[in-house]
Amino acid sequence: MTMQQAVSTDPEIMGGTLCFAGTRVPVRNLFDYLEGGNGIDTFLDSFNWISRDQVLAVLEHSAARLEEEANASAA
Repeated sequence: MTMQQAVSTDPEIMGGTLCFAGTRVPVRNLFDYLEGGNGIDTFLDSFNWISRDQVLAVLEHSAARLEEEANASAA
């Protein structure tokens, strides 16, 4: 699943906050769960309408962006 399939933003939904596609659940909620010491399964249990593929796409995209930024800073 691509990042574009996993998330969406719409000014009419949650004021344009980046949300998991087809939901009103902000992507930030996933990171809040992880920061709080919870795992992906706990997040998915709480938001069972979000797929594991969506969560993995967000995490993979985030990791790639962090790596790109780190490499750009090192150059």
